[in-house]
Amino acid sequence: MQQTDYRVLSFACFGALIDRDSGIVTALRPLVRRSGRTPRRADLLEAFDRHEAAALDARRGGSYLDALADAHARMAREWAAPCPVAEHRLFASAVTDWPAFPDAAGSLQYLKRYFRLAVLSNADRETIRTVSRRLNVSFDVVCSAQDNGAFKPDVRLFEALVARIGRLGATPEQSLHVAASLPHDLAPAAAAGLACVWLDRDATARRTNATPERFDYVFHSLAHLVREHQEHLRS
Repeated sequence: MQQTDYRVLSFACFGALIDRDSGIVTALRPLVRRSGRTPRRADLLEAFDRHEAAALDARRGGSYLDALADAHARMAREWAAPCPVAEHRLFASAVTDWPAFPDAAGSLQYLKRYFRLAVLSNADRETIRTVSRRLNVSFDVVCSAQDNGAFKPDVRLFEALVARIGRLGATPEQSLHVAASLPHDLAPAAAAGLACVWLDRDATARRTNATPERFDYVFHSLAHLVREHQEHLRS
C-alpha cells in the first residue's frame, strides 16, 4: 500500500471491524436450541445470510434492527421453531454486543494518525456510535443506510460515501475502501470509483466471484494492513 496515494480509508463496519459472524452465531443459540437442530457453523451462517438478504431486500432501506428481527423471524418459521416477537427483537438488539476483531481498535487508532477515517454500514447511526466508542476511535465520515434509504450492496450508498469523502477534499482515487465481502462491499465500492482492499481474514484468497476491478489489495487482517503501511514508511 502506497501511503502517499490515499488520504481517506473507509471501512465496512461488520466483517471488517466487528466480527459479524461470531456475533450472529452467538445470538442465534436460543433459536438453535428451540429448533432442536445441530447445524454446523457454516450452514448456520449460510441460512441466516439467506434470510437476512431477503429481509433487507423487502425493506430496501429503513431500520437495520428491524431487518435483523425480520431475518430471525423468517429463520424461525423455516425451522418450525416459533418465537414470540420479543425474541426477534432481542436477537436484533444483540448487534451492539457483537465482538470487535482483536486488531480493530489498535489498527484504527494507528491509521487515524495518517488518514481520515470513514465507516459505511447498514446499521443506524446510534449503533455505529456504540461501535465507535467500543473501538475508541472517532470517524471523520459516517455513512449509514438509515441516512441514505438503501442497504448494501446498493451502489447509492457508496455514491453517498464518495460525496461525503469529497467534502473532506479527497477524490475517489485518494480513497481506499476496506471490507471483507466481495459482493456486498467491494463490487459496489469499485463501481462507485473507490480503490478497494479485500480483507480476507480467512487467508483463503477465495477469488471465485472476484474480478481485478473489484479490489486492488488483499490483506489478511487490519494488523497486516498496518504492518504493510509501516514497511512503506521505513522504505
